[in-house]
Amino acid sequence: MRFLLTLLLASCGVALTQPPRIEDIKGKTILLFTPHPDDDAFCCAGTLARLAQQGNNIKIVIYTNDDKGSYDLDMTGERLARIRKAEEEAGNAILGIPKENLIWLGHHDGMLEYVDNRSLIEQVVGILRKYRPDIVMTVDPGADYVRWHKSDHRMAGMATLDAIRAAEWHLYFPNQRLQQGLEPWRVPAFLFFYTLEKDANVTVDIEPVLDKKINASLAHVSQFEPGVHKYRPDWTPEDRKKAEQEVRSMILRRNGRHVELFRYATEFNQY
Repeated sequence: MRFLLTLLLASCGVALTQPPRIEDIKGKTILLFTPHPDDDAFCCAGTLARLAQQGNNIKIVIYTNDDKGSYDLDMTGERLARIRKAEEEAGNAILGIPKENLIWLGHHDGMLEYVDNRSLIEQVVGILRKYRPDIVMTVDPGADYVRWHKSDHRMAGMATLDAIRAAEWHLYFPNQRLQQGLEPWRVPAFLFFYTLEKDANVTVDIEPVLDKKINASLAHVSQFEPGVHKYRPDWTPEDRKKAEQEVRSMILRRNGRHVELFRYATEFNQY
């Protein structure tokens, strides 16, 4: 009976080990896959700050260049992509993650669903095999919120998971091994963000790094008003105060503490 229960849990993608305490994760390689430059800040900046403080090697993989998200009729996609890149670098610098650790895949905003899927998965598999992460963080592909949210989020979650599945088998994209020396890699653990509260099994207290979370989020000036409708690279004190209030309203609180939630797993359905 225990064997059957274990098999059932594994086939359903249920982790068979207890989730770790974020405070205990040290000296690991962590890859975070984000649909856009800013999702990593909004979802996880507090957790990333804590992981960086603990000496983990954090790489941020950004699927899109976010070259569409502006109502400013004077804005061009090329200019917006440059702005978003600079904002992403500034936000991560606050968390202790240097710009050299940002990996830009360069796909157009809102178009990830239309990228050739085989090529996209091969691209991500190569990154997994190159950096050989101990933990992958990405959009929860099973959350109702993600399924009904914009396509880049859905695609980022599903593409990352599909690539994780393929990366451990040497006959998927064998050219990577034969021509680039990239050996197969099985990702040991996943931390899914943008998960539903009912599905979360990891709660991270970000109170000690709350200022870093807020400031990293506010580095994305173009994503808040008035910059969304008419871009300007800086804030008035009044606009910054409004944006900070918006960021604070998005952060969950439990028992009087600011927190970030994740779904931790070590297995998924292989069949």
